[in-house]
Amino acid sequence: MKTYFSLKGILNPAVNSDAQPRTPRDMLLDDIRKTQCALEIAYSGFDNVTDPDLIDCYIYEVNSALKRYRFLLQQAEQMQLYEEYHMDSPDYRDANPLVQQPTA
Repeated sequence: MKTYFSLKGILNPAVNSDAQPRTPRDMLLDDIRKTQCALEIAYSGFDNVTDPDLIDCYIYEVNSALKRYRFLLQQAEQMQLYEEYHMDSPDYRDANPLVQQPTA
């Protein structure tokens, strides 16, 4: 099983010495993308197995990824509210929303 979430870039600053420092917003967006990928992998695995034990395994994996995805979306929503509240601060960087809402 692959591990997607690590503190490697945060705890080892030499890894990202050339790049700009990552903001919590960037890290959250990366986690959301990685969770979407993990969810797709879990669904794909579920669709391609026939053994009952593996089916159970992928059901747990899908449920786990879905719970993490919901949590991260809640965090993104809270961060968006926080950013809107602090919009007038001088270090406010980006007015783009974290999660794009589909237009009707």
